[in-house]
Amino acid sequence: MLQLNFIRENRELTITGLERKYFKGATEAVDTILGLDKQRRDTQSELDATLAQSNALAKQIGQLMKEGKKEEAEAAKVQTSTLKVRAKSLEESLKEVEEQLQATLVLLPNLPHESVPPGRTPEENVEVYLWGEKPTLPETAKPHWDLIEQYDIIDFKLGTKITGAGFPVYKGQGARIQRAMIQFFLDKAVEAGYMEVQPPILINAESGFGTGQLPDKEGQMYHATADDLYLIPTAEVPITNLYRDVIVAESELPIKNAGYTPCFRREAGSWGAHVRGLNRLHQFDKVEIVQVRKPEESYQALDEMAEHVKGLLQALELPFRIIRLCGGDMGFTSALTYDFEVWSGAQGRWLECSSVSNFETYQANRLKLRYKTDGKTQLLHTLNGSALALPRILAALLENNQTPEGIRIPKALVPYCGFEMIK
Repeated sequence: MLQLNFIRENRELTITGLERKYFKGATEAVDTILGLDKQRRDTQSELDATLAQSNALAKQIGQLMKEGKKEEAEAAKVQTSTLKVRAKSLEESLKEVEEQLQATLVLLPNLPHESVPPGRTPEENVEVYLWGEKPTLPETAKPHWDLIEQYDIIDFKLGTKITGAGFPVYKGQGARIQRAMIQFFLDKAVEAGYMEVQPPILINAESGFGTGQLPDKEGQMYHATADDLYLIPTAEVPITNLYRDVIVAESELPIKNAGYTPCFRREAGSWGAHVRGLNRLHQFDKVEIVQVRKPEESYQALDEMAEHVKGLLQALELPFRIIRLCGGDMGFTSALTYDFEVWSGAQGRWLECSSVSNFETYQANRLKLRYKTDGKTQLLHTLNGSALALPRILAALLENNQTPEGIRIPKALVPYCGFEMIK
């Protein structure tokens, strides 16, 4: 959530930033917020003055009674009663305007960092890094959905029977390579200084609000209505919410956590090869890295996180590129996002496998996540990244490493899998 004092002091900058994210009605929304803010402050001032006057009269009444000035004391009591009625009315008005202000404020997305390129569509994103050579595959090369059927390592039909489309069953070597990748990604995160955590996969509404999924993305999450809990779309949500309503000691910074969870998304499906097989699922596994940093350190931390993801993809021998997202293609809560995409040889296209983002104070303001420095309390910056999401990584591994003898396992994963080939 944007800070109200920032909007108040930077009206034009706020409007410009919202427009760079193609937020509709930016000027009207900002002016509505500023109008409600003025109304709130005016009401608060009048309430404070009314209460002060009432308190002063209460003191006078006692003095008047001591002095035997009963009539004046009675008149003061009548005036006090009138002031109390007025104060109650002002308190109700203040509560109402604060609720309106909050409801309007949470609808504003985060402002983009100055380095975010202009643009509205994925085609306007900017490639900033490219690594590896695309594999040369024979014309007979198969896409991963045919390979998994050939080697009997994932069963989509069985998953559909048990649950529905988008919930695959991994089996045999397919299940083992899933487990191997999770362990490999977690080990690398711990080596990089992240503390491993295992959070709940159900969250309450307060947690969804804290990281910005609510009220923006409720339609994309599975909702357990009987208990009003949500299945997590990413481990970012529970891990970041570990620090909701917390004032962190400066000595505890930086905070670096990593965790594996299954993730659940109700993304609307569509037909075509781009969503076949592992390209888009409703349930998938992911290792997430999360950092909480001082504001002056957060963009250095973002670069560190991007380097960490680079190292994972290089170890897996997968050609990849890094894309800096343009304003119109960025997430609601992000100030700057790098997407990582791996090359899928048989499909002949790039597949997104990670997003690494800096949210600056946007999530921290919702979470009330702060630290004390020089006797002052300040909001921290939050960051997170996929390190990595498994489905499209597996799709690329299967397609790029297919041979007549079987599917080759990257050397880095062999100790974790216990086999060198899927046969």
